[in-house]
Amino acid sequence: MKIVLTGSLGHISHQIAEKLVKDHDVTIISSSEDRKKEIEDLGATAAIGSLKDAEFLTEAFSKADAVYCMVPPNHFTEPNILLFYRKVGSNYCEAIQRAGVKRVVHLSSIGAHLDKGTGPILGSHALEQMFDQVPDIVLTHMRPTSFYYNLNSFKETIKEHNAIFANYGEDKVPMASTEDIANAIAEELVKMEDVPTYRYVSSDERNGDEIADVLGKAIGKPDLKWKIISDEEMQQGMQASGMPEHIAMSLVDLYASIRSGKLAEEYERQKPQEMGKVKLEDFAKAFAKDF
Repeated sequence: MKIVLTGSLGHISHQIAEKLVKDHDVTIISSSEDRKKEIEDLGATAAIGSLKDAEFLTEAFSKADAVYCMVPPNHFTEPNILLFYRKVGSNYCEAIQRAGVKRVVHLSSIGAHLDKGTGPILGSHALEQMFDQVPDIVLTHMRPTSFYYNLNSFKETIKEHNAIFANYGEDKVPMASTEDIANAIAEELVKMEDVPTYRYVSSDERNGDEIADVLGKAIGKPDLKWKIISDEEMQQGMQASGMPEHIAMSLVDLYASIRSGKLAEEYERQKPQEMGKVKLEDFAKAFAKDF
């Protein structure tokens, strides 16, 4: 098969490529010319260009049997996240149709079924709706749960206050490793029959106290605490650390939807029969190395 991956050599795309290059003709799209040699060393073909360029995408998708579409998390560089998602999504849909692609796997998110109150995940909701309108394709929306590596954002408060401050965490939070997500996406890309419309990927489920306990033991801080704070305190803390106000507001909305249970309501109805193999304790080892 000829398979085209977006996402350059990011956390997920790099691992997908490693799983597919031995048996398939893999092209990786990247906006950076500096990535070209690394992509080729991996055994893939490099297509250097911008996701904002529909003509480039059409050429890159030409003769592809399957494409993996994701939107880079440019939260700090895009003044309007939703507009950015819609622009990239429009280019994807145009390129898929013009290139005649038949199999599409889209990296969406848990909570993408909601049309309000989920911050940056509203971009994934918009993209799902756009892809759903493309005719004559076999489409799967991948809906992973919260990435383990999002926990890295708490490192500074752990160092300064021996605590994780968040406006959620009383109930269990479903989380996923990029390895488990990549495995699932690689599986879907080579299938044309019996494919799910939505596929959730999750590796583990823990509440805040359990997360703090596992991470604390891994970094030599067994008394590390997870402390629940208000939405207002969460936003103030993020802005104090230098985060732009509109991004902080968006993330507070997202985290509040975790607390209310709205984010995971559809996940609970379609939870994967098998959880991923990478557990929180496994992630904690990597967390500790970079702490």
